[in-house]
Amino acid sequence: MALGALIGAYQEDDSGGLRALLPLAGRTLIEYQARCAAAAGAAPVVVVVERVPAALNDAFERLRGEGINLVPVSDGNEAASRFEPGTLILMIADGCAPDMPLIARIAAAGEPAIATVPDDEAHSRFERLDAISRWGGVALVDGRTLGATAAMLGDWDLQSTLLRRSVQAGAIRVKVGDDPFTSPLLATRAEETADFERRLLVASRGARRDWVSRYILPIVEEFATERLMETRVRPEWLIAASLALTVAAALAFTRGWLLPALGLLILASPLDLVADRLATLRMRPLPAGSLVRRALWPAAGLALIALGWWNARHGGGWGAMAAALSAAAFAQAARIERGGEDQPLEIWLFSVRTAVFGAVPFGLAGWWNAALAALGLYAAASFFLIQHVRHKIAAPLDNSHN
Repeated sequence: MALGALIGAYQEDDSGGLRALLPLAGRTLIEYQARCAAAAGAAPVVVVVERVPAALNDAFERLRGEGINLVPVSDGNEAASRFEPGTLILMIADGCAPDMPLIARIAAAGEPAIATVPDDEAHSRFERLDAISRWGGVALVDGRTLGATAAMLGDWDLQSTLLRRSVQAGAIRVKVGDDPFTSPLLATRAEETADFERRLLVASRGARRDWVSRYILPIVEEFATERLMETRVRPEWLIAASLALTVAAALAFTRGWLLPALGLLILASPLDLVADRLATLRMRPLPAGSLVRRALWPAAGLALIALGWWNARHGGGWGAMAAALSAAAFAQAARIERGGEDQPLEIWLFSVRTAVFGAVPFGLAGWWNAALAALGLYAAASFFLIQHVRHKIAAPLDNSHN
């Protein structure tokens, strides 16, 4: 069944501005709400707004630039006319900042549903439904109910009236809000959205699958994410920058600029992590199979072989090139053997980041041949460890079939 979205943007915050324009994750609350709705598959995203100040219009234009089908309307009848008959409508309260899992849960209900929070002091701003619960700011309503509500609305608030009619029609209730770290926020001032922004930053942290990203890069990653989320920098640009730095490092190795090349690889190391977090914060996850992202691995292999080629020509002999090729071959074999699955001791296995930072002490000492030998051994050990684990798991399965 088709899914649309209806968002309110007409209530004022404590300073007299619109709640929809409260800052959140480098943009505005309305942009966060619309991105959540679009990420859940809603189209169009209809925003009910009485007036459109310049800042709100700028937010609308940014959303349209991201490909979101956003339609501002001024009343309930116009809102109802924007949806096809039979559409289920994801309704988000004016000023509400819900977590994306809650949006996805309500959107996937397949029938009218209302998120509810406890009727307690922590949720006193939310609209009361009955003696024990309040509206959690997210609901799934039927398009026909919206049309009927708009026809009889008069001076009543559209979202509140639509909510009441959905309750009377027997919409299912989805309880949320028992955990303060997942409870939706109903914001009336910027300080509250700042707290929610911190929650989003924590939630955007991906799995740190190697010792470099877990123990060395978190501070850099956190700082860069906080600064870049307030800019127009796109996550795709960071992936492209990482690729460009890696290719530049390979060229620098061929020219004998070994330490500068290693520095370029260090600069490239956190960029894909930051890109993933920015994409998560903006509700537009990066495709894992993008061409630029897939090129990062072979580009790193090219840099490794370029280092081996330079060393082979400048005193390292054939052993330097053999070590580089062995490291690249074992790394690729380990990647194939792993098959994208989590492995025991995974953070200690060979990866691009662990290879780069593992080479740093050798590079600072000028022991480049030793660095290649160590990387070759590291990649080989990782491959044999993965192979051992996989065969150990597979053995009981084979025995069970006999």
